[in-house]
Amino acid sequence: MGDERKGLSRRAVMLAAAAVGLTGCDVRTAFGGGGPRVSRPRTPTSPPPPPPELPRGGRTIFPGHRLFGYCGSPAGKALGQLGIGDLDQEVTTMLQRMPDWAAGEKVLPMMELIATIALAAPGADGRYRGRIAESAIETWLKCARAHRTMLVLNLQPGRATFLDEVTHYERWLREPDVGLALDPEWAVGPEQVPGKVFGHTTGDEINEVAQWLSRVVRQHDLPQKPLIYHILRPSIISDEAALTSHPGIALVKSVDGIGGAADKEQTYREVMRGTPATAHAGFKLFFQEDAAQGPLMTPSQVLALVPRPDYVVYE
Repeated sequence: MGDERKGLSRRAVMLAAAAVGLTGCDVRTAFGGGGPRVSRPRTPTSPPPPPPELPRGGRTIFPGHRLFGYCGSPAGKALGQLGIGDLDQEVTTMLQRMPDWAAGEKVLPMMELIATIALAAPGADGRYRGRIAESAIETWLKCARAHRTMLVLNLQPGRATFLDEVTHYERWLREPDVGLALDPEWAVGPEQVPGKVFGHTTGDEINEVAQWLSRVVRQHDLPQKPLIYHILRPSIISDEAALTSHPGIALVKSVDGIGGAADKEQTYREVMRGTPATAHAGFKLFFQEDAAQGPLMTPSQVLALVPRPDYVVYE
């Protein structure tokens, strides 16, 4: 129940923050338009380029790496640490924490950008979600590349489907250093409103996204991509056993429990119970909500969890 109360309070704050920038605006107007960069074609005489690699080399995330980073969005400070202050400076601070998370693995840093944001109002198309401007994604990707960091697009779909949102960002997901995160806490039914209820997904729905993303990886000869699904409580996902492995996809289940260390450890055990072997373990830390309940968990505490997280993100 503690996580439920904390989760509902956090959701109200996040929805209010996102709504500030949207009041009286069409979703396209508020979040911007435009398109991503268009790659320049090679001339017929150009030698074939080498296969694209991850930001710090190689083409495989697991085994051998631990994903670590911050999340946020330019749409509001309540959406995470990377929405606070100067983006470049926040990423620099983030990278200074990297050595703490190695524990025998190479650390692959990431910036998790909440690109589709659940809203308390229906918006122009009635889907209860907005999308940030393409120019904002461009800015974050440039920053990520300057720091040799992965960019991960986080999706809160509201009443849209995950696949609707994923395909909207296809041209970004064709990039070798852009991954994907799904946040089903904010995936609600046709008669539901984000923030009023907890959302839900299924193993089959995640498989559908993973299959689509795997095809993109294959068609464009991309390195392995992370596909993260965030889970706050066990009821947010059903039929998880249906999850299967997909070529080129590093599947991660992130446990997003809120509270002090004891509460977070208990939530981790409960949410990870029954997780299929196809999914790597992940863990989220909240700078404000967790710290309000006691000291923020240290890297040594987090890395002592069983199973040991292969993905850690701060919000």
